[in-house]
Amino acid sequence: MTSDVLLDVRGLTVTYGGLRAVDDVELRIEAPSVLGVIGPNGAGKTTTIDALCGFVPGARGSILLAGQRLDGMAAHRRARAGLVRTFQSVELFDDLSVAENLLVAALSPRWWSPFVDAVAPNRSKRVATHAVHDALELVGLADLADAAPTSLSHGQRRLVGVARALAARPAVVLLDEPAAGLDPHETDAFGELVRRLPGAGVGVLLVDHDMTLVLDVCDRITVLDFGRVIAEGTPAAISADRNVIDAYLGGGA
Repeated sequence: MTSDVLLDVRGLTVTYGGLRAVDDVELRIEAPSVLGVIGPNGAGKTTTIDALCGFVPGARGSILLAGQRLDGMAAHRRARAGLVRTFQSVELFDDLSVAENLLVAALSPRWWSPFVDAVAPNRSKRVATHAVHDALELVGLADLADAAPTSLSHGQRRLVGVARALAARPAVVLLDEPAAGLDPHETDAFGELVRRLPGAGVGVLLVDHDMTLVLDVCDRITVLDFGRVIAEGTPAAISADRNVIDAYLGGGA
C-alpha cells in the first residue's frame, strides 16, 4: 500500500451460517477523499461498516489504516487508531449539552493519561476541548455548543452525531445513512460539509440511499449487491453502469 492511501480493505468477508452477508469486498480511500458505498437494501452496506469497525465477530479480511493493520483489533482500539463511525440512529445524552456530548468522544484516556496530567495538569481535557470546538465549527454548530440536545431539530441532531465522530480526531470517518430524514435544504448543507472534510484531513466513507447526494459529493463509488462488489468507479461511470442500473431498478426497467 502506498503512503497516500488512508484505508485499504481487501477480502472483507462476513458469514452468518450459510449466508455470506459480505463477500470478498475490497475498498480503498485515497488521502484525503470521499468514497461512497451504495447498494439496494440488504446489499451488506451497514454490515461492511460494522465489520470494518470491529463489531462483527469472525469477520475476515485485511484492513489497513494509513499502513497500520486493524483487523483483529477490538473495536475501541480501531477507533483510537483513527477509524471512527456514525450510526443510523443518533443517540445523544440528553442530560448533557451538545459540547459535553462531543467531549465524551474526544476524551480518550490511556493508562498513561494520569501521569501526563500530573506533569501538565488538565492537558488531556484542554486538547479534547479544542477538538470539540473544531468539530462544532466544521459542522456549523459552534453557536449551539451549550444547547440541550432536546432543543435541536432532527437535522441538527444528525450534525451533532457527525461532529461527535469528528471530535475523536479520526483519519477516516464512516458515515452510515447520515442524511436519513433530512429535508432537501438540510441535505444540500450536509453535502457541503462532507466535501469540506477531506480539506480538513479526514477521509470519508459515505453510505447513503440519496443517490443525488452520493453522486454530488463522492470522488469514487463502490456498489454492493448481495454482499459483493458489482461496480467501482467515478460518479459519472457508476451512474451509467448497466449492472448498477439493474441492481437498483431491475433488469426490465
